[in-house]
Amino acid sequence: MPETRQTYPAPTSVQDLSGGAQISRHRHSEHQLVYASSGAAEVRTDTGCWIAPADRAIWIPAGHWHEHHFYGPTRFHCVAFPPGRSPGWTTPTVVGTPALVRELVITCSSPAGLPGAELDRLQQVLLDQLRRSPPQQLGLPAARDERLRRACALVEQDPTAGWTLSALGRRIGASERTLTRLFRTELAMTYPQWRTQLRLHRAVRLLAEGLPVTTVAGRCGWASASAFIDVYRTVLGRTPGRARYAGKPEPAPTR
Repeated sequence: MPETRQTYPAPTSVQDLSGGAQISRHRHSEHQLVYASSGAAEVRTDTGCWIAPADRAIWIPAGHWHEHHFYGPTRFHCVAFPPGRSPGWTTPTVVGTPALVRELVITCSSPAGLPGAELDRLQQVLLDQLRRSPPQQLGLPAARDERLRRACALVEQDPTAGWTLSALGRRIGASERTLTRLFRTELAMTYPQWRTQLRLHRAVRLLAEGLPVTTVAGRCGWASASAFIDVYRTVLGRTPGRARYAGKPEPAPTR
């Protein structure tokens, strides 16, 4: 898919972007909440990356250098907050977007015609709602140790390869024990936990690009579509099929 570079959006704005679009590395003096009401938006920093399908948003603290990558046709909403107004998160954080949060973000990202005092009140309600939203498990921390970076890169190249930790260790010249320790100390995860996070990130991208659930499961390394659906539902609270309707009315369940 061709990549296209976009100019930096205003801290509060709405953009329609094609799949593969990117916004280069930059930072804001304000905090920012970013939300894709369609498609998926990814935030990358030196310390990791965070991805949000259309039922999640990402909080970016003021001053954090970051870049954006977009998957599938994306409508991208940004809402800026002064440095003194924050839910308290000091690193990029993925949060859920229930209906009220979603509508507040959409309204606050395109505030033309709203009196300043009214916009200020809406933003305060949005902050109050964010404080009640527990962080979501859609962050993928970056490795610092060169051995761990090389091991992670091998798995990222092909999530279907089925690398074991001992095989990775032999390939990069580190013991299984060393890699086990590095995953825990640097990434605060076991290797299987990190691999699952990687697969979920890849799955969110592919689903946003319109691939069928069965195809996504195979490309991300799950043994079956049902195994993928179970993990996706456990982490994200809905099946990948129903995730396609995030941000829009869902179809009535069939019997």
